[in-house]
Amino acid sequence: MSVFIGIITFIIVLIVLVVAHELGHFITAKVRGVKVIEFGVGFPPRIWGVKRGETIYSVNALPLGGFVKLAGEEDPKVERSLASKGYGTRILVLAAGSVMNLLLPFLLLSAAFMIPHDVAKAPVMVTEILPGSQSEKAGLIAGDQLVSINGIPIDNTGVMQRNTMLNLNKKIELVIKRADSSFETIELTPMWKPPAGQGTTGLGIGYQVTQEYTYTKTSSPFLQAFSLGLKECGETLVLFKNEIIRWIIGATTPQVTGVVGMAEMTGLVAKAGISPVIEFAAFISINLGIVNLLPLPALDGGRIVFVLLEMLRRGKRVSPKTEAIIHTVGFFLLIGLMVLVTYHDIFNIINTGSAIPR
Repeated sequence: MSVFIGIITFIIVLIVLVVAHELGHFITAKVRGVKVIEFGVGFPPRIWGVKRGETIYSVNALPLGGFVKLAGEEDPKVERSLASKGYGTRILVLAAGSVMNLLLPFLLLSAAFMIPHDVAKAPVMVTEILPGSQSEKAGLIAGDQLVSINGIPIDNTGVMQRNTMLNLNKKIELVIKRADSSFETIELTPMWKPPAGQGTTGLGIGYQVTQEYTYTKTSSPFLQAFSLGLKECGETLVLFKNEIIRWIIGATTPQVTGVVGMAEMTGLVAKAGISPVIEFAAFISINLGIVNLLPLPALDGGRIVFVLLEMLRRGKRVSPKTEAIIHTVGFFLLIGLMVLVTYHDIFNIINTGSAIPR
């Protein structure tokens, strides 16, 4: 039953995020005078469709996506085509979907803060100090309790981990409680690329074996929720940026999961309530926004590259036929990658019982 709930929840979340993305393209195209042939939820074959004005609005059989079909995306000879518009309009229409996905998390996270939700609290303890690490040099010892980081109370391990990753290569201030109940302030600098096996600070954290979580039901009023939503959205973008930098410098490797793994994660999150599901949807939305701006064929970012290339060549276009072929090849390569990742998810389930990378 929980697997079924996870799949259904994931499909609903994905449809909402994809519709938001395509609405960005749709609204911008309409405003800028580009002819919209079809606005589709899901991928064909078509289940239902209705034509209003010049646009067909359709619901399609495959729920893992959606599309806006614009007139002449590569061919400027088509009347009111996207390709016939100026550079600014084309870039705006192509980028609007990702912009919508990057703006939506602000609303989702604000809503998540307004909805009553449980916050876990338990003393966070230092369980291990790695020899030679900066934590050892700073004087931390196993058994210390982590009280706050940069003035933020450490109510659970997630708070410590999140704020450490937000402050890579920046000095953080830790307030700790010693075994004799005395308090001390210690400064550390989380590292982009620490020695192998040390983590960013060289300390292990956890909870006392005898300590149980306490859960506090909390919600935020309207204006405060919007302020918290904006802050959370900004911090999430910083975390994305920091993680990408760590990939580039070789400090970590990307953990890739497909729709099966995402559905499994959604099911696990759904057990915690509606607020965590909304937060997870915001996280996925940011992913979609960033990924679609990558300069790869068939993605919005790849199409923007062709517009920028035309600008650099002072109006000389790549032929519509060549561009269409490149995007088509890119599309099938992306589909192949999705199939490969899905196969990997299923392989993980068979071998470990879970599609989520460990």
